Amino acid sequence: MKNTLFLLAIFTLSVQIVSGQTHDKKPIEYFPDGTEIPQSLTDTTKINIDKLGVQLVVTDFGAVGDGKTLNTQSIQKTIDQAASKGGGVIVIPKGLFLTGALFFKPGTHLHVSDDGMLLGSDDIANFPIMPSRMEGRSLDYFPAVVNAYGVDGFTITGKGTIDGNGLKYWEAFWQRRAENPKCTNLEVSRPRLVFIQNSKNVQLQDVKLHNSGFWTTHLYRCSNVKLLNLHIFSPAAPVKAPSTDAIDIDACSNVLVNGCYMEVNDDAVALKGGKGVSADTDPTNGPNQNIIIQNCTFGFCHSAVTCGSESIHNRNIIMRNCKVNGPSRVFWLKNRGDTPQLYEYILVENITGKADRLLFAKPWTQFFDLQGREKPLLSTSDHVVFRNIELTCQIFADIEVSEYDKLKNFTFENLKITAEKGELNKSLIEGLTLKNVAVNGKLVD
Repeated sequence: MKNTLFLLAIFTLSVQIVSGQTHDKKPIEYFPDGTEIPQSLTDTTKINIDKLGVQLVVTDFGAVGDGKTLNTQSIQKTIDQAASKGGGVIVIPKGLFLTGALFFKPGTHLHVSDDGMLLGSDDIANFPIMPSRMEGRSLDYFPAVVNAYGVDGFTITGKGTIDGNGLKYWEAFWQRRAENPKCTNLEVSRPRLVFIQNSKNVQLQDVKLHNSGFWTTHLYRCSNVKLLNLHIFSPAAPVKAPSTDAIDIDACSNVLVNGCYMEVNDDAVALKGGKGVSADTDPTNGPNQNIIIQNCTFGFCHSAVTCGSESIHNRNIIMRNCKVNGPSRVFWLKNRGDTPQLYEYILVENITGKADRLLFAKPWTQFFDLQGREKPLLSTSDHVVFRNIELTCQIFADIEVSEYDKLKNFTFENLKITAEKGELNKSLIEGLTLKNVAVNGKLVD
């Protein structure tokens, strides 16, 4: 009898392990290409700053939180002091601490207290030009307010605010655009809010990231990154905040965006990686892979999630369990003929709310440059799934393709769409599967 019970227990445990159901582990999840999602990637445990080492308050090093005194030197001194002692947490206490570019070093972290604000300077002279990365190219450019280069384990915590103080930068941009409607985004000098490069095991949590002069949060060549419960905002009125993307993921792997609120005057989550006819051979560029955006809320933005426009390869992209209230597009495929592009294994599921469009896929021509090449390159979107979506929108699927764009192996499943224009031109997609797709109460077959 004992042997029988023992064998039964072993059999039961074996079944649980095969099915991914044990008492000690969560069910196994998979990326769209079938590879297993590491449970560590979806772990949303918050950082406890008491475990990060000594805490250094910037006011102890001469910083003044009056919103007027420029504190770049005193805050950098705090960072340098922590780094010299093996690391620690730089604490922004209650007050408004005006600063230029800050550079965090290995072992250092940033904590912004509940009533604290790190306020970026609106004078570009406080952001010295240096080697950097912008718009899919490595170039000399202005640093961000908060910078971390090669800082493994870097964290930003606290429920305070990092504010880019961007109004003067926005006004300067629109003045330049009025003078020259074809001006590029880089012609007006303006800083980002947070830039993290070549760093592993990064976590940003709880902070408010507001009013950036340019991109808000830029991750370049990073891996194992978690952005948890951030509030990211820039205005669309009375002065539009141009190019203030909430999160730019640039040649990164294993990134989790969880529980964030995003409302910006550009794309919310934009997947970058490089641009140009030879972008795929440039060693400074690279793919994005294993990116999960979940449990987020999107207010007004040009798109909730965008592939492009400076992007060469995005693989295993998941957007799930999100609410939308005002994006122009839920998911945008920017097909750029002057850059080799492959967007593949994409899943958009469990989305509710209102947007202008669910899917937007058209050739992208802004600042188009074939660099002497006679014909455009091919842009391909392959293995894309939209499922379990209930959305009110103006246009269900806004799609255009040229001979240089290819959309294939798309699946629309369990969609309940209310749309002014509910048409779906099925001829534009190779290998389209429709399962229980209702538009304005009628099934689409």
